[in-house]
Amino acid sequence: MASNCPIPTTRLRQICSDACSSTISTTTSYEHSQTQAWNNAIIGSVLQQLISESQKPEEKGTKKVGRRGMHSASGAFWNNEKDGMWSYKYEGGEGKGMDIVVSVMWVAV
Repeated sequence: MASNCPIPTTRLRQICSDACSSTISTTTSYEHSQTQAWNNAIIGSVLQQLISESQKPEEKGTKKVGRRGMHSASGAFWNNEKDGMWSYKYEGGEGKGMDIVVSVMWVAV
């Protein structure tokens, strides 16, 4: 569904990677008590970049940090020509015992 993405997917990948890297750079391993702070930091960083770079439909960002082995699924029904969803798995968390998945959704209003 990224063919109608308001930002090139290569740029989305970089935005998500940078947000994840900077958020967990000082972390050595998964700490459940930190997941809310990590989620908030990554979502905030991604949304800030998306807002500054996009002039198209409204975008929403979601993110999940979990222990290795998590399962995540998303789905929706929308206008395939204007709306969409893109997901990114950050590989840098694996060595710290984390799976980090960022999902970006855009909706024409």
